[in-house]
Amino acid sequence: MDGILPLWKEKGMTSHDCVFKLRKILGTKKVGHTGTLDPSVEGVLPICIGQATKVAEYVTDSGKEYVAVVSIGKATETEDADGEVVASDESLKQISREQIEEALAQLTGEIVQIPPMYSAVKVNGRRLYEYARKGIEVERPERRVMIHEIELLDAVQLYEGEEVTFRIRVACGKGTYIRTLAVQIGELLGYPAHMASLVRTASGTYRQADCRTLDEVRALQEAGEITAIMRPLEDALTDFPSIEIADDLYEKVANGQVLPEHPLLQSEESIVFTKANKAIAVYKKHPSKLGLMKPEKMFPLNM
Repeated sequence: MDGILPLWKEKGMTSHDCVFKLRKILGTKKVGHTGTLDPSVEGVLPICIGQATKVAEYVTDSGKEYVAVVSIGKATETEDADGEVVASDESLKQISREQIEEALAQLTGEIVQIPPMYSAVKVNGRRLYEYARKGIEVERPERRVMIHEIELLDAVQLYEGEEVTFRIRVACGKGTYIRTLAVQIGELLGYPAHMASLVRTASGTYRQADCRTLDEVRALQEAGEITAIMRPLEDALTDFPSIEIADDLYEKVANGQVLPEHPLLQSEESIVFTKANKAIAVYKKHPSKLGLMKPEKMFPLNM
């Protein structure tokens, strides 16, 4: 079985839990997810199966979309609702729509984030959450991330109360921490803040409407209809130019030979060679041999 299964991850499960359960449901070990979602987060989680596990990194690196609830008034150690409160402001707040939208505008584009201590980012070979659980504070590396768009979803003109919450839609690039973004929004508004809840509504080309829950996947598998929701691995390669190869070049590409560089690689990072619209290989510039290209990914059974 090969392809990409758009899964709707429900709350309470880790991404690894989903992979474990799908291996049993589908009867195959070659299953991989495309980006960790915390147990408290639900949403789109494309699952790569069989040969499609080779393209998981492309799906992981693609753009994401989220709907988050930002809570103004309290900060937590994890930057989400699961952590202990570390700072609070119980004053009566009045925050206008214009103030929030101004803050969102300042956080649109390329921004700098510092990953939260409770995250999987590695420092000196260990995950940050391992340090955090032992109460060890370490210097965290800054990272630049791309926020394509932030939209305030609630039709409210003035937010009032000791705790103020509002919903935002975020379209962003890889590596973005939405809970850190919630904290940054609070900082611009002048208050401690955290992310109260989060739903991933899109991952790459996959949206909520494309997805099925684990129970729905199980029912489709038992009915012999699982292929109805499986997507081809080519879905993960749409960002790269595709070239249908002639018969005389097919064997060379299928065998992964180093070849003269294709002109498209002057402007593109990678290209996809196809045969009968099926991906055979992803090629990129050779790292050390000028004017040549080499395969980055091979799909010998994808026919």
